[in-house]
Amino acid sequence: MPDPKKMPVSCGNYVNFRNLLIIVYITLYGCTDKSVAQLERIKTRGEIIVVTSNGPTSYYIEQNTESGIEYVLAKKFAEHLGVELKIIIAKNSTDITEILKSGKADFAAAALINNQAQDSALIFGPAYQWVTQQLVYRNGLRPPSSLEDIFPDKLDLAMDTSALIPLDQMQQKVPNLSWNIHTRRDSHEMLELLENKEILYTITDSNELILARQYYPEIRFAFNVTSPQPVAWAFRKSDDLSLLKASWMFYEKISESGELSSLIKQFYAPMEKFDYVDARKFVDRFETRFPPFQSLFEDVSTEQEMDWRLLAAISYQESHWNEQAISFTGVEGLMMLTLDTAKSMGVENRIDPEQSIRGGSIYLKSLMAKIPERIAEPDRTWLALAAYNVGFGHLEDARILTQKQGGDPDNWLEVKQRLPLLSRKEWYEQTKFGYARGVEPVLFVENVRKYYNTLVLLTQSTTPAPERTVGQVVESIFTVVPLL
Repeated sequence: MPDPKKMPVSCGNYVNFRNLLIIVYITLYGCTDKSVAQLERIKTRGEIIVVTSNGPTSYYIEQNTESGIEYVLAKKFAEHLGVELKIIIAKNSTDITEILKSGKADFAAAALINNQAQDSALIFGPAYQWVTQQLVYRNGLRPPSSLEDIFPDKLDLAMDTSALIPLDQMQQKVPNLSWNIHTRRDSHEMLELLENKEILYTITDSNELILARQYYPEIRFAFNVTSPQPVAWAFRKSDDLSLLKASWMFYEKISESGELSSLIKQFYAPMEKFDYVDARKFVDRFETRFPPFQSLFEDVSTEQEMDWRLLAAISYQESHWNEQAISFTGVEGLMMLTLDTAKSMGVENRIDPEQSIRGGSIYLKSLMAKIPERIAEPDRTWLALAAYNVGFGHLEDARILTQKQGGDPDNWLEVKQRLPLLSRKEWYEQTKFGYARGVEPVLFVENVRKYYNTLVLLTQSTTPAPERTVGQVVESIFTVVPLL
């Protein structure tokens, strides 16, 4: 069995010996008539209620659409049960706990860490990720190698983060350690303060750092403060274990099918390869170069019924938002259109920003229309982006190679493994369209995904979120109870 402490941050392989014991426990003691009550009530009313929090690692709104890994998982769980999903947005972990305890929600999905502390009212389901608490600092400071190095400065911590760290125990080992608790801020806001030089050190979850460092490029990782901890859904503890049991069966299903691993890669993989210089330039150009073009991207995207952030990400990858850009191959403008593509899309002047954006959007839309309807998102978009870069014919060659090798030609993760083969004679001689620089579309798609996700995170704070439900504020946030 794998050692959880050695598992990567985004690992979806949650089944270990302890989890198997829990499954046995639920099976033996969760099958009474009383235990089916909650699940049956949910199915009868046709709706499951989940409480979550707004943030990059859980739930957010992008282009008026709900997103976030916790939202997508909860949505899939609802579909698995055959019911609709209702979302309650809580202010913080304290409110999440109060909402759960009051019975207003069936479970919580908010990137919650099961740190094995005590709270007799809660029980956790299967872990789908393992994260560590990490000390971070701002670029320019001397990198601390231990907590002793922070003195005479203090740690600044969000309330939720502080509850996950044994501060008193750490102070016994480091007597001069001191800290400030920010009761009205979450860990994401603490990273913003760090980026803006308002604080010197804070602690955050490793998965949040993966996402945040793309748009807070001055943040630096120092060291791990805790060992890996499981992220899981929380349930109200009772004799009724039917919903908890259903969650275990759901996670076992999507883990074995590979769906969980693919989902985690979808949200995190584009961000894991951090390039400081690239991230710093992207943020700077977003603030300086992009504003004159934003309304054009928004207007054209509305017209073409597309996500403006996706078009903007493509444009940045192609031209770095330089309308005068031109390559040695003769492609020009914000969307770097070839002369033939521009003509076919009705573009007369490739360096005109509006014409270039519209031409690029129409071209991408035409490629999307060629992708077989059976292919679901997000693979549909990633495949279309690859075709935008390398051409639809070469994409089809790679998909055919994928199928010949026993892979799924409708899965981007599998097709991208075969695209580089198009530059090798032994393989491209077997294809209809021949040689192609197959590595380039792979890099193109991964970069566009990274820039798109960064744009979502940079702009989501300006997007109205649903009305939040706030529970009673108490002195400390919830901890969790051991399952056995």
